[in-house]
Amino acid sequence: MTKKYILLLLFISISFACFSQNQGSDTVIKSGVGLGSVIAVVISWDRNKSILWAILHGIFSWLYVIYYALTRD
Repeated sequence: MTKKYILLLLFISISFACFSQNQGSDTVIKSGVGLGSVIAVVISWDRNKSILWAILHGIFSWLYVIYYALTRD
């Protein structure tokens, strides 16, 4: 159980560091597919074998990756 909390704390701290930096641009999304989306799509496809679910989980990206890490066996 503590491994899950450490993983969640690590993700939150990295997220704050990434989103708090100002690059001089007001654009949040630039272009391309992020690493979180790719990981989420691969995990979703491996688990569900459904393109619709893979697209949906790719949109939620890191949220689905964290959910998978916390709920897998």
